[in-house]
Amino acid sequence: MTDAALRPRDPWANVATLVRHPFALWVGFVLVHFWLGFLALYGPGYPLGDVNWVYKFWVEHGLVSGQWVGLQTSWVYPIVALLPMIAAYAFGPALYASTWLTLVMVVDAAAFAVVMAFGRDRRVAHVAWWWLGLLVALGPVAVGRIDAVTVAVAVVALLCLATAPRLAGVLLAVAAWIKVWPAALIAAVFIAVPARLRVVLSAAVTSAVILAASIVLSGGGSNAFSFITQQTGRGLQIESGLGTFWMWDAFSRRPGASTLYYDTNILTYQLRGQGVQTAAEIATPLLALVALALLLLAIVVVRRGASAAELLPPLALAITTALILFNKVGSPQFVTWLAVPIVLGLSTAATGRATSFRFPAALALVIAGLTQLIYPDLYDQLLALNVWMLLVLSVRNLLYLALLAWAVWTMTRLLSPSDDVHLVDESNWLPRVWPFVPEPGVDTEGLSR
Repeated sequence: MTDAALRPRDPWANVATLVRHPFALWVGFVLVHFWLGFLALYGPGYPLGDVNWVYKFWVEHGLVSGQWVGLQTSWVYPIVALLPMIAAYAFGPALYASTWLTLVMVVDAAAFAVVMAFGRDRRVAHVAWWWLGLLVALGPVAVGRIDAVTVAVAVVALLCLATAPRLAGVLLAVAAWIKVWPAALIAAVFIAVPARLRVVLSAAVTSAVILAASIVLSGGGSNAFSFITQQTGRGLQIESGLGTFWMWDAFSRRPGASTLYYDTNILTYQLRGQGVQTAAEIATPLLALVALALLLLAIVVVRRGASAAELLPPLALAITTALILFNKVGSPQFVTWLAVPIVLGLSTAATGRATSFRFPAALALVIAGLTQLIYPDLYDQLLALNVWMLLVLSVRNLLYLALLAWAVWTMTRLLSPSDDVHLVDESNWLPRVWPFVPEPGVDTEGLSR
């Protein structure tokens, strides 16, 4: 008998094999979504407030009056956001919240299957577990907002870029017509991915179809872009990165200090005080300048020879984090946006062809955990300007800044190309997660120059 036969099996190897098994991943997925659903329905605060009070109201108003937001009237969201809201009404108003949670679970399941490569590639099992960890860390708001749908769609879009760029363009356009932020990912893809024209043309055609449908349904389409103007008048939200200074000013309670107030139109808490209005007015131009600077840096990096595998994940992370950090709105569900670039980064790194994404992945988990403390767990303490909650808010916003700094630093490293980092073959820069793809060795359409 050989020594190998006598050597006891490593129990940790058995555990590692188990947690990478698709069955274990799906059990984890179901348990996480049941837990989040329980917290959403019965946990502290009221994380389903937007779903039960706002989304349902919009649907019922449209059904009763025939005047639909985004069509006959102006709206804060692009028009496709109506579809999941209407779908959640399928079993009536009494079950609206439960139907919404089920709908999000179904959409997440489709994206989760793609993230775990349909169980065919065990190298990406940790990516799927990380996404579940992010959802748990963020809590019920992760499934209680329209952002959950956009994140799932955008995750699938980026993961099928290498093998189905046209489909990626369609999905990114659909996501952007649910909530605007994925449009920034289209810009990042246009710069970083050689198959840029296929992606952008598909996105443009999809947008044209959506816009045409909006015009037909509304009888003119005058409100098709009302979501842009509806956001311009917003004030500085208390949880935003830009609002942190004025939150501490309000805490000082000095004469003339800033104050908090509830905006009944936007349905959120905002800041009022010296310099607040100016900060709110410059927030959008500042965000645009930061995004433009990131895209210009990316163009220089591409000209230095960086590949899509190297550049797209940190670029997508940088521009997504900038959209959160320099936004005058600081909604807790924005944390879910981070899943899109980080899932892409972790999946790309799993192929051994790009930089590690462990640091931003860990940082995002901390950001999500702190955000759940802020909302819904201890939101009343934040409104009371509790010093510990102000510290939590400040640390959370500083971690966003650290995340952006890491992404920019990773991009700048690509300005000095080295033979041991850059890819030679760009035809396999992501795990083959799409079920209908050519066999290895067969030319794909995704990254041909």
